[in-house]
Amino acid sequence: MIVAFSVTPLGVGEDVGEYVADAVRVVRESGLPNRTDAMFTSVEGEWDEVMAVVRRAVAVVEARAPRVSLVLKADIRPGVVDGLSSKVATVERHLGAEG
Repeated sequence: MIVAFSVTPLGVGEDVGEYVADAVRVVRESGLPNRTDAMFTSVEGEWDEVMAVVRRAVAVVEARAPRVSLVLKADIRPGVVDGLSSKVATVERHLGAEG
């Protein structure tokens, strides 16, 4: 499965980059395939391991913020491996076919 999620601390002011970095650090240290962009961090693996990483990422932010917002989207597709790269490659291949 692939989970795209965003953890946002609330009640800490406008500059939340340091808190978000703490969450991303948890994801990167998990060893699971992951990718971070301006809006979400995506992580790929089996259900239990991915959800455990999301839970730890939320916990590290929750430890420093009075309130946390979590947005999560999941693509649950058994048997798919390397979906983080292959899904993007498929779109790029179709874009290349246009030109």
